[in-house]
Amino acid sequence: MKNGVVIVGAGHAGVQAAASLREEGYDGPVILIGDESELPYHKPPLSKTFIKDPIAKPQPLRGEAFYSGSAIDYRPGVRIEAIDAGARRLDVSGGGSLAFDHLVLATGARPRLLKLQGSELSGVVSLRSLADARLIRELSAQSEDVVILGGGFIGLEIAATLRAAGRNVTVVEAIDRLLGRAVAPVIASHVRQRLEAIGVRILTGTTVAGLEGEGGRVSAAITSSGERLPAQMVIIGIGVVPNVELAEAAGIAIANGIRVDQQMRSSAPDILAIGDAASYRHWFTGADVRLESVQNATDQARLAARTILGHADAYSAVPWFWSDIGDMKLQMVGLTSGGDGHVVLGDLAENKFSIYHYAGSRLLGIESVNRPGDHMLGRKMLGAGFSPTPQAVASGPDALKAALAAFQEEPARAAG
Repeated sequence: MKNGVVIVGAGHAGVQAAASLREEGYDGPVILIGDESELPYHKPPLSKTFIKDPIAKPQPLRGEAFYSGSAIDYRPGVRIEAIDAGARRLDVSGGGSLAFDHLVLATGARPRLLKLQGSELSGVVSLRSLADARLIRELSAQSEDVVILGGGFIGLEIAATLRAAGRNVTVVEAIDRLLGRAVAPVIASHVRQRLEAIGVRILTGTTVAGLEGEGGRVSAAITSSGERLPAQMVIIGIGVVPNVELAEAAGIAIANGIRVDQQMRSSAPDILAIGDAASYRHWFTGADVRLESVQNATDQARLAARTILGHADAYSAVPWFWSDIGDMKLQMVGLTSGGDGHVVLGDLAENKFSIYHYAGSRLLGIESVNRPGDHMLGRKMLGAGFSPTPQAVASGPDALKAALAAFQEEPARAAG
């Protein structure tokens, strides 16, 4: 009797792992554990459509019939207390245990806590789950002034959404620009200009010293310079922390996440980790990374399923990301750290441009604003291992497509 595969975490990574196991032909038990009571749902809309539309409903990752039809035993509202790696057993909250042949940890990440006077006040929230989004939507209807701590993707997506809904929004970012190391300075500056043009106030190089409240509810954020920012809601968006505690307590190797190899196996070979909680040596840069994106989560889930089925594929997916901030669709492909040069294609004034990042003559990645064609071409180029010259980039998309086609034809000619 097979104990099968148990997947802990029912987000994008966990659901895709369950689906991929069946698609790859796995016929043993598949148990999907989720600590929320909801049917697994898409998370990206939570910071945009969902919080501004009072009647918006969560978008399920898969319909309810998928789980029963695929013989996936989905167990919502369940928490795992401990992993016994040697015995291949899980201790379930409330009593009982669950045996496994393989365990997939898709435990994700949680918002970083704010150590600040007043952080316990009502109206101080963060966004990671559907329950969080529902609370933000409810509080937004009661709030005229909103302060957002953190100028990353989530904070800025929420800022644009709430400003469009008529709220007075102030973003406070501790470093001297938005989006930290996530995007190039020119894109960060462009995003700031567009947000300020619609009335979002942005304070960079600024921290909050404390929060004030009235009747147990937040009423203002006080900056380190002493400025009082009125706020009936304060949203914390200062990053996330990977959920590694279960794995760490079980003796599994941790390094800025649950450490995995190129097949997504942890230091305990029957236990795999995927998604936001997994760290690994990236094939593209040779650096250790932990990526927080839907693409990374789903691609790793597909590979983990193949690993369980006995395949030896190495993780080689081209990383790509996206964010919708107001009228800007940001799309990023590749990993651009270590770049020493770039080429800009398009027009910043028209809110449509791309930045091609290089390290020497090697194309590292492309960041695009409202130029989806550049993004899709970039995914093809990086996937093929093709680095066009900066001169070719400057010649435009048609020249790039022709250069990529010629590059792909060379192995065929050589083989012929």
